[in-house]
Amino acid sequence: MKPFLKWAGNKIHIIERVREKIGSGNRLIEPFLGSGAVFLNSDFKSYLLSDTNPDLINLYLTLQKQGKDFIDYCESLFRPEYNTEAKFYELREMFNSHPSPELKSAILVYLNRHCYNGLIRYNLKGGFNTPFGRYHNPYFPRAEMLYFYEKSKIAQFFCQDFEASMLKAKRGDVIYCDPPYSPISKTANFTSYSAKPFGPLEQIRLVKVAWIAAKHGSKVVISNHSTEFTEDAYKGMAVNQFEVQRTISCKANGRNKVLELIAVMEPAAQV
Repeated sequence: MKPFLKWAGNKIHIIERVREKIGSGNRLIEPFLGSGAVFLNSDFKSYLLSDTNPDLINLYLTLQKQGKDFIDYCESLFRPEYNTEAKFYELREMFNSHPSPELKSAILVYLNRHCYNGLIRYNLKGGFNTPFGRYHNPYFPRAEMLYFYEKSKIAQFFCQDFEASMLKAKRGDVIYCDPPYSPISKTANFTSYSAKPFGPLEQIRLVKVAWIAAKHGSKVVISNHSTEFTEDAYKGMAVNQFEVQRTISCKANGRNKVLELIAVMEPAAQV
């Protein structure tokens, strides 16, 4: 099942590769949840899911709590009269003015499907700033939201740093990390859908925490671009490289194939 949110870096296109690497375990922990593609397409008894984007986690918590009533509420914003540039910017301003959690969550679904390329992007002040997308008839993801709601019944959602989630892992858990990708060039620097940067120091901190989690009995799987930086950072892990079609670029001729990797750190043997 596809996620109900459009998402840069969505793992649905490599989901079989990811599922093969994460395998099975007691619980799946995702500290970079994003749109939840791996959560939706995996089979664990329970899930610990987190992200540092409070709007995203609030949306998932609202959907988890209210289910179909919230989905109906979101669909009310997908009427033709809301698909105008003026209404889009009115709702975007309302979103940035911190309305009630329920309304803000519904607007986020609207913005994601009506904004340019579906990018959830924030400025340095934390304001949503993606422009109007000018789509003729934006798709409302009712089936996808219903599926997410049903599966969320066995999940816990947290808005927190990746380290806090990973250090909650127990022996037998699997951790799948899909951090903002390390840039493949100096100009390819879209690495976050929040106001907080995720640079080289954060990438290295992630690796250090991953080794700690593996030492305590958790399997850790990390996705990223395959670059000189990541290949050096993931030394000691089992690394699988492969080509994928770029989907982030707004220009069709910029959507070339790039080299990605999945690094696997097996849990330490129990002593």
